[in-house]
Amino acid sequence: MGERKAERDAEFQLFVTTAWPRLSRTAFLLAGDRHTAEDLVQTTLEKTYAAWGRVRRTDDPYAYVRRILLNEQAGRFRRRLPEFLVPAVPERPARDVYDRADDRAGLLRALAALPPRQRQAVVLRYWEDLSETQAAAAMNCSVGTVKSQASKGIAKLRAAAARNGLTRVGGAV
Repeated sequence: MGERKAERDAEFQLFVTTAWPRLSRTAFLLAGDRHTAEDLVQTTLEKTYAAWGRVRRTDDPYAYVRRILLNEQAGRFRRRLPEFLVPAVPERPARDVYDRADDRAGLLRALAALPPRQRQAVVLRYWEDLSETQAAAAMNCSVGTVKSQASKGIAKLRAAAARNGLTRVGGAV
């Protein structure tokens, strides 16, 4: 029995080593900040380890784990503490040679502001490059829902880009 556990643990460790970068990027795009993303991936991998016997027998273990990640992110969004308004908006510095970095930060803020389902659809379709069918399976919804949520999400990102003077979002200004 000890040999089986050692073999199972080695297999899980190999999976984690190869999946960690991709899971971390996806979690960052879903969560909006690096620290929350790392916590999200860690929790996802804890749950994956507990279910590794089932996960490793699936056709696509990464798809199974991505589903756990999406469920965790949705749960965290529901448990999120309210944000408090401040009496004055901080001043924004004048635009300079670092405009592209500002554009990226603005885009990430706009992505973080999307509702969870729209953010999931946008990340899965345009970052993970999943088909509509694959994204629907990952989100546990219909293809039509993926289409509408991704469309609404991209429209909101474009509107945010226009409001903030960003250069490009999704191939359009």
